Amino acid sequence: MDGLYLYCIREKNDSSIFFIKGIDNKNEVFVLPYKEIEAIVSGISLDEFDSDEIKRKAQENLNWIKEKIVLHEKVVEEAMKKNGKVVSVIPMKFGTIFAGEKRLIETLDEHYEQFKTALNKLEGKEEWGVKMYLTGKGQIEETIKTESEIIKEMESKIAGLPEGIAYFHESELKEAVSNEVLRKINDTKRNIFEELKMNTEDARECKILEKELTGRLEPMILNASYLIKTEMVDEFIQSAERKNKELNPQGFSLEYSGPWPPYYFGEQNV
Repeated sequence: MDGLYLYCIREKNDSSIFFIKGIDNKNEVFVLPYKEIEAIVSGISLDEFDSDEIKRKAQENLNWIKEKIVLHEKVVEEAMKKNGKVVSVIPMKFGTIFAGEKRLIETLDEHYEQFKTALNKLEGKEEWGVKMYLTGKGQIEETIKTESEIIKEMESKIAGLPEGIAYFHESELKEAVSNEVLRKINDTKRNIFEELKMNTEDARECKILEKELTGRLEPMILNASYLIKTEMVDEFIQSAERKNKELNPQGFSLEYSGPWPPYYFGEQNV
């Protein structure tokens, strides 16, 4: 062991024993205390986890990177647990490495107030994720054709035209329907994001994930994270479940998950 890999920072507590291996699957995770905070770390080989080496492996062996990211997140999630409850942590970006304990202590000292401020912000709160999928585009199209006066007027006009002329107007109708579908999707996801944001401390729209990452055939149309007071989590879950029931008949599906390490509201890069 000639370096330290930093997973996260948290307030000092009495849950300081880990029984899991670190990022290298060799060295045990342990706690390095500093004043009123503590760093969750494990020993690593600087040759194996040198920044240039990580970049090389990221290009040549994607599975290696995926495996290490999973291990990183597993340790952070373990650090959040205390007597069946969730404690606040500040996750570090993947690949946060120090050349020994002295260098890490210097960083903890340099950023101490920053860490304390972040932990105070996160105290008593949890990060939850919401993902929304488009499950019935054809269903939405049929609804629009039934409810939109503009579309019904265009269809009625086309029905009264000679076949040759009607053909050219049908492309305009298809475009109009497509635009209405897109508007419906955007309005729905915007409304859901804002409605779920009520009674939360903060909310962010995140990057839309491709099907290869979600493992679903339906396209994702909303990926959001919410910072919620612990006592409000049950109400948030109930609201998300109600929204999903409302959305299903409309051609949408909503999923929630958590609590997650606060990557969107507390992650630090030191």
